[in-house]
Amino acid sequence: MELDRQLLLMLNGSGSLFLDGVMTGITSGFTWIPLYIALVFLIIRNNENMSQIMIVFGCYLICFLLSEGVCEGIVKPLAGRLRPTYDPMVRDSLLLVDGITGAQPFSFFSAHASNTFGIALFICLVVREWRLSTVMVVWSLLNGYSRIYLGVHYPGDVLAGFLWGAVSAIAAYLVFRKLNTKVSPEDNYVSTEYTSTGYRISDVQVVISVLVYIFVYIFIRAFYV
Repeated sequence: MELDRQLLLMLNGSGSLFLDGVMTGITSGFTWIPLYIALVFLIIRNNENMSQIMIVFGCYLICFLLSEGVCEGIVKPLAGRLRPTYDPMVRDSLLLVDGITGAQPFSFFSAHASNTFGIALFICLVVREWRLSTVMVVWSLLNGYSRIYLGVHYPGDVLAGFLWGAVSAIAAYLVFRKLNTKVSPEDNYVSTEYTSTGYRISDVQVVISVLVYIFVYIFIRAFYV
């Protein structure tokens, strides 16, 4: 606990209004709605029939339920660890941004970290395109760091969230592999136009472009907030 508090105070805030704006933009779920739409587009466009599409979405739902459900419904109430913003041992030393304190008083572990890393890893495993994998993992890591920067999670909360998100994604992917082989042949594409799992590179680039544009928007917005 003491090490976690010390790490939090090292990483929390910066005194920069620009970075404050960037981190509040990153941590907001509304910011990433265009990314989620682009991922839905990618999945629908690159699966041949409704059965395949539903398997992908169904397995992602498994990932989300494991990630979010275990975190919010089981671990947080049982652990009962107070958020830094509620913890009398550290809250008066935090640099808070726009009065953000977190939706509920418990913090272990971070659902933000778990959910974003779960999404990122599941997409990495299903699509298998290194550039998309890179930007998705970076996106997740920045989401996790934003929670520390804003003082609403300890570093240990975020690390545990990443680990549980990985477990959730791998479990969901194993279910995906088992179900998907029943409705489609397990082809290995060797082409400059497709990933090894059959996703069009041009469609993958759309998702990457959307993610890049969102970050550009976040940085521009941070100058004016």
